[in-house]
Amino acid sequence: MNLLKRSNILYFTMLSIVFVSCSNSDDEDSDEYGNWVESSSFDGDSRGNAVSFTIGTKGYLVTGYDGDDYLYDTWEYNSEGDYWVKKADFPGTARSGAVGFSINGKGYIGTGYDGSDELKDFWEFTPDTNTWSQKTDFGGTARFGAIGFSINGYGYIGTGYDGSEQKDFWKYDATNDTWEQVVGFGGQKRQNASVFVIDNIAYIGTGIRNGATQYDFYAFDGINWTRLTDLDDDDNDETITLSSSTGFSLNGKGYLATGLSTSLVSECWEYTPYEDSWEEVPNFEGTSRQDASAFSFDDKAYVFMGRSSNYYFDDVWEFRPDELENEDD
Repeated sequence: MNLLKRSNILYFTMLSIVFVSCSNSDDEDSDEYGNWVESSSFDGDSRGNAVSFTIGTKGYLVTGYDGDDYLYDTWEYNSEGDYWVKKADFPGTARSGAVGFSINGKGYIGTGYDGSDELKDFWEFTPDTNTWSQKTDFGGTARFGAIGFSINGYGYIGTGYDGSEQKDFWKYDATNDTWEQVVGFGGQKRQNASVFVIDNIAYIGTGIRNGATQYDFYAFDGINWTRLTDLDDDDNDETITLSSSTGFSLNGKGYLATGLSTSLVSECWEYTPYEDSWEEVPNFEGTSRQDASAFSFDDKAYVFMGRSSNYYFDDVWEFRPDELENEDD
């Protein structure tokens, strides 16, 4: 083989190696962590605006609206076995837009809307006996579209709509069955906001006030409110424009998924507390929706239910942040 021919072969071989290497590198760079996997569908009626809370490895879904009726059923999700069990019906008025949380092995729900009136009654669910009992009414005005959470052994309900948007927050002491108004929230009034809890700190943002999306974002430790980077800050790659989204936490990070922007969206955002920063992660793989619910367990998180403009959902999706995105699983 002559020298020129051998040189040409060597050149094209090296060029092919470089091309393949670059192609593989591009493929690796395009990989994104954050995989959505569909779980066992809900056994009850499709719905949106339901209450959800977790106790141990079990999740509970209560009330909601299915497009025709306000609901009062209670369902338990077994996160280890991936199945649903119907529990004792909620004995209060059927409703949607209520809030809930858990404290010391018991679940609580209150507020909401029954199709005619805003509500302020408050109820406790005991899983061990599968029973409901009515507790002292919520300390603020009757409302819906509020947020609820628990930190440091106390429950909190705030914001929402009682004829106009609100920004007050109230603390519930389950031991004494009492409500106390807490130090004022420095953010704007709003309804249909979102919340997630990381290490006994609640992170609150999004929602609507006077028809406009809210961008302020706050942390609350039970005593003090701290304003964090706004959701439309120039340092964010994109503005987070959401209401009626669902919040959850997993592995020390917070998430906002689905909701209403200028239209229904399936986007998902990840918040890192120690950096006070947001990153967009792979979209929720179900249909775009608003008014979905979520469960946060120690090692798992789920987004489920919700509605579009004319359809109510019963699908359940597990989010796995440490897996590569795979739309085919």
